[in-house]
Amino acid sequence: MNKLRIGICGWGNVATGLFKTLQTNAGEIKKRSNLEIEIIAIGARRDNPKCDPGNIIIERDIFKIIDYDIDVVVELIGGVDVARDLIIKSLNAKKHVVTANKAVIFNHGDELLSIANKNGVNLLYESSVCAGTPIIKLLKQELAASKISKISGMLNGTSNYILSNMEEGMEFESTLKLAQEKGYAEPDPTFDIEGTDAAHKIGILSSLAFGSSLPPKDFYIKGINEIHKDDFKYAHEMGYTIKHLAIAKLTNNSIDLRAHPSLVKLDSYLASLKGVRNGIEVETDLLGTLHIAGSGAGQEATASGVISDLIYLSDSKIQKVNNNNESSGLINFIDLDFQYYFYIEASDLSGVMASISSIFANKDVSIESISQKENLNNDLVPIIIITDPFKEKDHQELVDKLLDLDSVNKIRSIRIEPQ
Repeated sequence: MNKLRIGICGWGNVATGLFKTLQTNAGEIKKRSNLEIEIIAIGARRDNPKCDPGNIIIERDIFKIIDYDIDVVVELIGGVDVARDLIIKSLNAKKHVVTANKAVIFNHGDELLSIANKNGVNLLYESSVCAGTPIIKLLKQELAASKISKISGMLNGTSNYILSNMEEGMEFESTLKLAQEKGYAEPDPTFDIEGTDAAHKIGILSSLAFGSSLPPKDFYIKGINEIHKDDFKYAHEMGYTIKHLAIAKLTNNSIDLRAHPSLVKLDSYLASLKGVRNGIEVETDLLGTLHIAGSGAGQEATASGVISDLIYLSDSKIQKVNNNNESSGLINFIDLDFQYYFYIEASDLSGVMASISSIFANKDVSIESISQKENLNNDLVPIIIITDPFKEKDHQELVDKLLDLDSVNKIRSIRIEPQ
């Protein structure tokens, strides 16, 4: 039987989930992988009242964990700067590192992988993207012979939960509060609802699939806080729903990298995934489009990903990671073409539709469909427009021109992702 001696740094929710899983599922792990995982020490700056570590050594200085006779440092402290220092010192001490920390991989992945290579140890991070959903190993191993052209999906369970509830008629603020009460959203949900969390994950996947750098150059990121429940109603009428998508696409050796809300067809795979589920589509040349779904958050799901990495370490030779950046860089977002959904709140006056249509025409933006909906209060009426594709660089000027009309009160717009 193989044996791994590990030290855990961090004693929050993820570490608690890992500890409990290793305690309760030890027999299953031994039976299926011929591996015994022994926790030697835990680095914890404070006690966790929800979990008793028993006789395991507790170190208040997390960096002292590196000095123990262990094979693997499991970094679960979160954050960036201290986590980076801990990982570097662990790798330089010839310890393997397993981390669930997407932020440190996104911001310092190339540097950390280079240090791991130099020291002949592994840095594994399966649970940093979509928790236990095995997307990292899928890209690195199972799809090694395939050319990947696009990765897209919902990579943040909190956003998907909020949008799923809004699709059923709830308001954004009440849905966010519900997500916090259920533990799906943090007390400060900024990273989730503003798209940063999903952006970190798609940046990591783009690095694996296309060789983009970690960190990548700045790319377009937009959250879900401007979506209104009525947008779902109007989108449904036209055969769409709204998801927060993170996308990495290879086009002529350049990468289209972005994370933002999108309209997707109601009959698409991603549209069918509700709640806190993560869903990913991977387009390949050999296998077609692969669909992957699973829980993207929570103690158990993240623990599953960490244990997956530990099992991989026990059963594999050290593999030097090639993190050379072979692609030619990121496509400038403003050079992309998108169809758009527009919600335009305008005065219920004759000639308004004609005035709005003329602005689109003057910008050479063709309209696929336009309709006026039921009146709102204060003599206002919603006008819903679906455009043909046009350049992103023209979008803001088009919005500004529309807002210059005295009859236009408010505008919301959402990109449409083609199938």
